[in-house]
Amino acid sequence: MTSVRYTAPMIPVRALALATCLLPIAAFAQTPPPDYNSHQANPDHTITFRYADPVATAVDLNYDFAAKPVPMIKGADGLWTVTTPPLPPEIYSYNFDVDGRKQFDPNNLTGITPNLVYRGDEVEVPADTPQLWDLQPVPHGVLHEHRYTTRSAVGLPANQSRYIVYTPPGYDPRAKTPYPVLYLLHGWSNTVDTWTTTLQADLILDNLLAQGKIKPMVVVIPLAYGDMSFLNGTIGDIWKQKPLVDHNTQLFSQALLNEIVPQVEKTYAIRHDRDGRALAGLSMGGLESLSIGLANTDKFAYIGGFSAAVHLIDLPVQFGTLTPKNTSLRLLWIACGKEDGLIKANQALAAYLKSKDLPVTEVETPGAHVSFVWRDNLIHFTPLLFQTK
Repeated sequence: MTSVRYTAPMIPVRALALATCLLPIAAFAQTPPPDYNSHQANPDHTITFRYADPVATAVDLNYDFAAKPVPMIKGADGLWTVTTPPLPPEIYSYNFDVDGRKQFDPNNLTGITPNLVYRGDEVEVPADTPQLWDLQPVPHGVLHEHRYTTRSAVGLPANQSRYIVYTPPGYDPRAKTPYPVLYLLHGWSNTVDTWTTTLQADLILDNLLAQGKIKPMVVVIPLAYGDMSFLNGTIGDIWKQKPLVDHNTQLFSQALLNEIVPQVEKTYAIRHDRDGRALAGLSMGGLESLSIGLANTDKFAYIGGFSAAVHLIDLPVQFGTLTPKNTSLRLLWIACGKEDGLIKANQALAAYLKSKDLPVTEVETPGAHVSFVWRDNLIHFTPLLFQTK
């Protein structure tokens, strides 16, 4: 074997000394301050975002109100910065694209969204007065966590699944008149905690109750996967495969109807009749709510889909036998953001169900497939539940 010796090129001593002197200056100039505010909500309702990466060549901001990624500007200290236009008071999710890779905010230690696929971050633009999703000095309900062994859902460690139950302020487990119940489902990649963290559902219910806008109700929030392998892969690929989607929905339907509902009805003072039950959800949970609810109108009189992932449904096959007489629904709510990629599919579903004379309440609001749309849906959906005519 022939050995080869590599000889480094000679560098003039004067040039080497000059480079050595300049190195600390260049390094200092590209060192971001360690305590920078990465998500600063300003008094004018703008947000200034900052991300530290001296070696990145491009950093973009993604946030709920932006239709496309927003380029950030790199400063001399290696800190990338951009300020949004004035925004409506809301809680916004965001992340960064760093040279084409999604990155979370390492300086946001409190506004972290629970998720099984990726991490997200949040920042709130506060209003001049508290909003319905804000903590206010009103009576508060209680969140109860339950674990149970499932024989329907697959892919869970030791077959252990979870659901959360919200009981309203003053809940009486021995009440002579049982409470109505809303089953509330999350979206794909979300956790069982998403509705009560990212979406602030319990605070919304507390505040609506304090204002007298909703009936006291129990809310059940289950882990809404039928098969945990449904999380494997990218969202764009998974949601093109109808057999995978249908399989997940069918298994979760069995878990909800045969396991969760019976357990909750044994544990809490809730109604067992269809007029005392509502079923609603967002995205994947919206698909599940509409699919399960419309197939079981003997069990649910109130059904809601928020930005429901209904784009793969064969409408005549799945809903062709529905009639006003055999459904007798009190509310069928189909809502979607106007900028959501699912808007056309939801419009088509609403039009089809209306053509069958079903009582569809169709709602379109500004926004894409984002959290502030679903908070708004919950705020306007729940006052319509369990009202006496």
